[in-house]
Amino acid sequence: MVGRLIVAVLRNQAKHPLFSVEERQEMLAEVVKPYANVEVAAFDGLLVDYAASRGATMIVRGIRAVSDYDLEWQMALMNRRLKPEIETVFLMAGEEYSFISSNLVKEVVALGGNVSGVVPPLVEQRLKKRIAAKKV
Repeated sequence: MVGRLIVAVLRNQAKHPLFSVEERQEMLAEVVKPYANVEVAAFDGLLVDYAASRGATMIVRGIRAVSDYDLEWQMALMNRRLKPEIETVFLMAGEEYSFISSNLVKEVVALGGNVSGVVPPLVEQRLKKRIAAKKV
């Protein structure tokens, strides 16, 4: 679909994720290492502004379920208003992944469940380690 793909991680001070922006960038970089045309970066502010600053013409967003669509649609329309030259493209998750959320994955790991096949092995290892450390 694209010659170059930037996986952008938002620095959002309002959220308190399990992993820092730097840790998420590191894991993503490792996972996408086989793809020479994919880079990982972090940004502050509006995604559409960041995309424009990098010369992007498209924002790719994933949709897992109908519940995702409403919010994604609103954001796409606002982004279009702000930067009409940048188009938003939605990609549907495969059925086998449509139910997955970060909260669900973290809960399954915390309760000793198996998330292999749902997240990359590197992420699974780090999740188990981080969640175990939080229990101590």
